Amino acid sequence: MRYISTRGQAPALNFEDVLLAGLASDGGLYVPENLPRFTQEEIASWADLPYHELAFRVMRPFVAGSIADADFKKILEETYGVFAHQAVAPLRQLDSNEWVLELFHGPTLAFKDFALQLLGRLLDHVLAKRNERVVIMGATSGDTGSAAIEGCKACENVDIFIMHPHNRVSEVQRRQMTTILGENIHNIAIEGNFDDCQEMVKASFADQGFLKGTRLVAVNSINWARIMAQIVYYFHAALQLGGPARSVAFSVPTGNFGDIFAGYLARNMGLPINQLIVATNRNDILHRFMSGNRYDKDTLHPTLSPSMDIMVSSNFERLLFDLHGRNGAEVARLMDGFKATGQLAVADERWSEARRLFDSLAVDDAQTCATIAEVYAQCGEILDPHTAIGVRAARECRRSLSLPMVTLGTAHPVKFPDAVEQAGISKPLELPAHLADLFQREERCTVLANDLAQVQQFVAAHGNRGKPL
Repeated sequence: MRYISTRGQAPALNFEDVLLAGLASDGGLYVPENLPRFTQEEIASWADLPYHELAFRVMRPFVAGSIADADFKKILEETYGVFAHQAVAPLRQLDSNEWVLELFHGPTLAFKDFALQLLGRLLDHVLAKRNERVVIMGATSGDTGSAAIEGCKACENVDIFIMHPHNRVSEVQRRQMTTILGENIHNIAIEGNFDDCQEMVKASFADQGFLKGTRLVAVNSINWARIMAQIVYYFHAALQLGGPARSVAFSVPTGNFGDIFAGYLARNMGLPINQLIVATNRNDILHRFMSGNRYDKDTLHPTLSPSMDIMVSSNFERLLFDLHGRNGAEVARLMDGFKATGQLAVADERWSEARRLFDSLAVDDAQTCATIAEVYAQCGEILDPHTAIGVRAARECRRSLSLPMVTLGTAHPVKFPDAVEQAGISKPLELPAHLADLFQREERCTVLANDLAQVQQFVAAHGNRGKPL
């Protein structure tokens, strides 16, 4: 399997090199040169497989030529063996033909564990083989950071630096990052917003001169391995609901477009998906594109669903690449224009092509709380605010009542007690046993100004297990 850049100027790489590269050298994102496609008979034959074995079948083509089958199987078994539920990603029924796919049974109680528990093990495998050391530099709006730290904390050849917006993540989200202590773990609170953090990551990847003797690796969803791992649970959910003999629709809470892009890929790989709903909050750049062909920067608003408080969706470029016939030069032109003006629109026929599959809805905080209360009254389930946005979008945008509608349940509600309380639910939310003492644990975090040079100086000074890089 070879991977190419969405901007067409970077060299094609194999999986191992893409894993370590993250962002392409031309500023684009890596995608498979050719997407594998499975027959309906092949997909149907996977119906009774345990999650880790299904993951092997779905992801094997993406790592072909880089990781031996036996090694990959072992990595996947270890990855999903740490999840608390035997089904790994169980389905919970809310109403007739309406389901939530619970993706929060991993160590950090969020869907990011599916990819980042795998990413850490893949990095350990590849770096040990190469006898190489790397620095992870990542940005998080809440859940990516803790999942990345949890997934990579035991990696022998990794130093990890995670930036989050200071005072703009929930307390549980912050503590899940800052209470994991280790010489190779560094939490940085940036006096800015998530997009500021993400821009610093992109700028650092573009010019790594501040590092000596090592290189950066991405854990954000710009890293292809993140997207690859998320494809699997679309197959898992569809198979539980009668797929591939029947189509399924999905509603996906998303800010960075990575999780829903995985669903788009699952469909292109042969899974019958008849609708993908972009569910987002007041920070609605994706909804503005899907509903009106306007992908324009706007003011960032803090919300009760902080993981989607994002102005610019970095994975959207991967969809643009496909919409433009995989023309890297055209994507580069569009992204250069967006960087200069903060605005982007595509030709009507390209936008119409996207609308054949995608619908969207933006949900404000009041509607989010109302949905949490509504679902609790209907069936006793408590949703986190991101999942509630997905459910609201599913109910308002679904095209067919006869097909199963699955909302991705992206986080455990205990991570967002303020939203649950504002929804009028007084039922106590308890942390799982492995996190029961979270609020008593020591925290370690450094607050830095919204300044790229200062952040890079910190990374250079504190890498290599406390020794300057």
